[in-house]
Amino acid sequence: MAVRQADVVLVGGGVMSATLGMMLRQLDPSLDIVMVERLDHVAHESTDGWNNAGTGHAGYCELNYTPETDDGDVEIERALKINASFEVSLQLWSYLVEQGMLPAPSTFVNRTPHQSFVWGEKNVAFLKRRHQRLSAHHLFREMEYTESPADLAEWMPLVVKHRDPMQRVAATRVRHGADVDFGSLTRSMVKYLETTPNFELMLSNAVSWMAKRDNGRWKVRVKDQKTGVTTKLEAGFVFLGAGGGALPMLQKSDIDEARGYGGFPVSGQWLVCQKPEIVKQHHSKVYGKAPIGAPPMSVPHLDTRIINGQPALLFGPFAGFTTRFLKQGSMFDLFGSVKPTNLVPMLSVSKSNMDLTRYLIGEVFQSHSDRVAALRNYFPDANEDDWKLQDAGQRVQIIKRTKDGGGKLEFGTEIVAAKDGTLAALLGASPGASTAAHAMLDVIERCFPERTKSPEWQERLRVLIPSYGQSLVDNEQLLLDVRERTLSTLQLKP
Repeated sequence: MAVRQADVVLVGGGVMSATLGMMLRQLDPSLDIVMVERLDHVAHESTDGWNNAGTGHAGYCELNYTPETDDGDVEIERALKINASFEVSLQLWSYLVEQGMLPAPSTFVNRTPHQSFVWGEKNVAFLKRRHQRLSAHHLFREMEYTESPADLAEWMPLVVKHRDPMQRVAATRVRHGADVDFGSLTRSMVKYLETTPNFELMLSNAVSWMAKRDNGRWKVRVKDQKTGVTTKLEAGFVFLGAGGGALPMLQKSDIDEARGYGGFPVSGQWLVCQKPEIVKQHHSKVYGKAPIGAPPMSVPHLDTRIINGQPALLFGPFAGFTTRFLKQGSMFDLFGSVKPTNLVPMLSVSKSNMDLTRYLIGEVFQSHSDRVAALRNYFPDANEDDWKLQDAGQRVQIIKRTKDGGGKLEFGTEIVAAKDGTLAALLGASPGASTAAHAMLDVIERCFPERTKSPEWQERLRVLIPSYGQSLVDNEQLLLDVRERTLSTLQLKP
């Protein structure tokens, strides 16, 4: 059987692989790139708009990115980092739009104010302090704060209508927030890549085996899910960007860096309303505080979403427990991921997170009335009949081995790369898709170190991302310059 030679194999047809493919194509148009996707079309698992990847996570409204300290202060470092990372994505998309490689911005990104909303004395005090800390930094200078009933009626009419007037409430708003349809964005990127030379998309193909050759190149065997035909690929670099499916494939690679990693799968569901008369009354993302004991990815929010061009309201997510790593995965995914190298960390995490597991299982057994009751905290007039339950995508949180040999559950994303740079994988979930460009820059720097340092690639990277090599957290003028361009190009200006 002939072996298909390639420079790069991208495993998974989601936003991470598509972003990496687009960036590498701009850096070196001669690269021969193969994208392998298990399903019959791209962007259908976690990247799809209905499977969670919707908010342009920028730290504006997500309260779990700014935890409260024991002394009542608010930590803002993670919010600053995520905001700066999202700005990198906005720069890349702006370049691709300007070059005609992406269609009109409104097909994948739309201005949607990002708002936080809380009630109760303690939570109002927290939000006020959060606003003070964040708005003092140039990344968040445009954040507004209010406790005014008149402002709230303008900002979020559905949320405050018929609410108890004696309840103390507060909100913040950033008007240039975005709603991103990562499914549409990814399909547009892949569509463009298919028009370029030296690019092949292999749909309905799953990776069945992989191993590293003595010459440093990777052998990858993929099987067509419809015909059963096996294809042999060989590449100098492999990226595993398959969402929840990345961990099992990373384990197949048998690289040293993969040892000790495990996965904790979490499912999710949304309440969805598509009634035009209700949808048109709410145009924002309104985030609140997570219930005590809830994981960070379960922060409740009432979202305006535009998916495949159609507006809808989503409330949730309601977390749940599953043993699948992918929405269209197997019930045996979790058990199959247990290896001698990660058994102790996984047992350690399962023992120390029993409360979380019980919470997730309890979420599964909620009734429709229970879920709508939670929605009424954000939409007091919500009617059960106007909302339907829809399954979201799967998330696989990272389990890492700790220095003492135990395990720790991580709620972020992480790049795991072979030390020789021939293979990399993206593990984890939130903030995920929103920071894809920043994450893929990390992959490029770690896996193509010499080429990244070359004058040619340095110049190209600054064309793609003008802030490349500089800090948007530290450099206020740079932030102002790039934000002026991106908000204008992507039509996000208020």
